[in-house]
Amino acid sequence: MRIVDVREVTKPIASPIRNAYIDFSKMTTSLVAVVTDVVRDGRRVVGYGFNSNGRYGQGGLIRERFRDRILEVDPASLLTDAGDNLDPHRIWTAMMRNEKPGGHGERSVAVGTLDMAVWDAAAKIAGKPLFRMLAEQKGRTADPRVFVYAAGGYYYPGKDDSALRAEMRGYLDRGYTVVKMKIGGAPIDADRRRIEAVLAEIDGRGRLAVDANGRFDLETAIAYARMLRDYPLFWYEEAGDPLDYALQAALAPVYPGPMATGENLFSHQDARNLLRYGAMRPDRDWLQFDCALSYGLVEYLRTLDVLAEFGWSPARCIPHGGHQMSLNIAAGLGLGGNESYPDLFQPYGGFPDGVRVEEGHITMPELPGIGFEGKADLIAVMRDLAE
Repeated sequence: MRIVDVREVTKPIASPIRNAYIDFSKMTTSLVAVVTDVVRDGRRVVGYGFNSNGRYGQGGLIRERFRDRILEVDPASLLTDAGDNLDPHRIWTAMMRNEKPGGHGERSVAVGTLDMAVWDAAAKIAGKPLFRMLAEQKGRTADPRVFVYAAGGYYYPGKDDSALRAEMRGYLDRGYTVVKMKIGGAPIDADRRRIEAVLAEIDGRGRLAVDANGRFDLETAIAYARMLRDYPLFWYEEAGDPLDYALQAALAPVYPGPMATGENLFSHQDARNLLRYGAMRPDRDWLQFDCALSYGLVEYLRTLDVLAEFGWSPARCIPHGGHQMSLNIAAGLGLGGNESYPDLFQPYGGFPDGVRVEEGHITMPELPGIGFEGKADLIAVMRDLAE
């Protein structure tokens, strides 16, 4: 049993949308394949992965550093003790050989993308859905029912309040009970108007979260907090720079409602600093670490250990990214749910075909691996790379 090849292709996921900080007109993602010599049900086992939206494709790092580190080591050193499967932890160690600590930026995305493909391959070799394999490894019972919310509400050329209302209404019509919109890309009075328009549209049917994408300085973050506390929001997300823990801490006395952050923190060390210095509240706030951007599931398990040290439950984690990898982690490890992009970043977002949102939840299908094979438009792109 061995990995025989690692392949990468950079794919566009561009659109004219924008949040408070960036537009997506040039956005890309890396699609990777980890090819093994194992055959299951007459087909060679190939694990697939890709990085989440918001960070660009990492083809250079993958091809120039991390791919070769996997292929150049003794193949037996990448297997479990029993030799019957790939060991994602040993493969992660091989990828990170000769990497200095710190610098959790673009390389965390490259490693996280490859790590996703490794876990997909390992679960396929085991013949199990990844969420069930993870639950077994932790000695817990998997819950295939996962909370999901609909992320959207981007700024868009020509998009007025009526179009925003129609978008949010459409998410509720598809079974979501929580929707999210962007703020901070317009003056505060305009954002207040947009928020009130959405709240009027979804009244009695769902709840609203808002996301500033790290745009605000302290003064603006507090001004928005004072405005937002007038509304029953699901959360106020990423008010300031992700590493400005003092700014985050200053919001707690001003904003009593739930806050969310973490999608742009890429290591368990960063997670520890957020909990040390960010005044996050484990009884109401949410953590959004995204394994595909932060060195993968191997590192995410370390992050969950850090959360436990600080008295946080995994149920307070709702990852960023809207991908099936985090859905499997949520179902297998008991997270609070997952982000979803019903209409954006296709074919990489969304669920396997036939999976429907009911009362804000989906039920995981019993597909080996991450379940990419259940999404026809996505697996077609993946197989073009390696099968």
